[in-house]
Amino acid sequence: MSDPTLAAFCDLVGSHDPVAVAGGKTRFGLGGSLREGTRLVSAPEGILRHLPEEMTVQVRAGTSVRDLHEALAEKGQRTALPERGGSVGGALAVGENDLHVLGRGRVRESLLQVRYVSADGRLVSGGGPTVKNVTGFDIPRLMVGSLGTLGLIAEVMVRTNPIPPRSIWLTARDVDPFAVRDSLVAASAVLFDGRGTYVQLEGQVGDVVAEQALLATLGRFEEVAGPPPLPLHRWSLTPAQLSDEVCMAGAGDFVASIGVGTVFASLPQPRATVSPALIALTERVKTAFDPTGRLSPGRDVLQGRP
Repeated sequence: MSDPTLAAFCDLVGSHDPVAVAGGKTRFGLGGSLREGTRLVSAPEGILRHLPEEMTVQVRAGTSVRDLHEALAEKGQRTALPERGGSVGGALAVGENDLHVLGRGRVRESLLQVRYVSADGRLVSGGGPTVKNVTGFDIPRLMVGSLGTLGLIAEVMVRTNPIPPRSIWLTARDVDPFAVRDSLVAASAVLFDGRGTYVQLEGQVGDVVAEQALLATLGRFEEVAGPPPLPLHRWSLTPAQLSDEVCMAGAGDFVASIGVGTVFASLPQPRATVSPALIALTERVKTAFDPTGRLSPGRDVLQGRP
């Protein structure tokens, strides 16, 4: 292997005992606790190559999302990865979208290429900056949300997108949040907390002004510093479930991300019934990637779905 840093990470992971990547531990309990005796390792860090003109960045998995975004901001760019104190690899392994997903895109779609250490200690690469057709496993998409159960992410290439020249938050009472979402073009977030609707508009100044004018026809919106406080837990709901008062009553205090399906709630979401077919498929994929079950043992990706 020509890269000594990745070679050292492969040696660190090894090929026998139970092992997992620690990351920033901001969502460490998602999917269940690691089995006792699991050895924790740290992924390599560092930004390798940023190509602003191609809107891609190659970065080691142990790099914090905050450090990555600070470096990208110097060139007027950012990524879809959520910035909550964790690492790049951790954000991808968890697979939760950023609050501003409507404007920045989904995490799963942002990962172009991944290099990970397999269960037998080998470095494996999947995807690429110009991949158009995929046969067999789509490795990058499988790794997003896998909670480190299929491979330990070492290095990735992700899409970047421009930081817009204008970004504002607005809020109004007694406005249908679904009507707001359907009416706008440049919204980066539309939130509803049961009392008011919050909207983040981003883009060129003229476009944001035009969207503000459109919002004025729907209700009395006022500019605010940012979104409402977000409760700890994340639920995944359909639009019909969001409209179900009984369902939402079980969430406690909540902030729903309209058009995304994510609800930030003060109470944990009851575990949904998983079909036997999905369980069987998940087990087959796990066996194909990790026959002995040594990678992040104890974690359940179905339990950890955001």
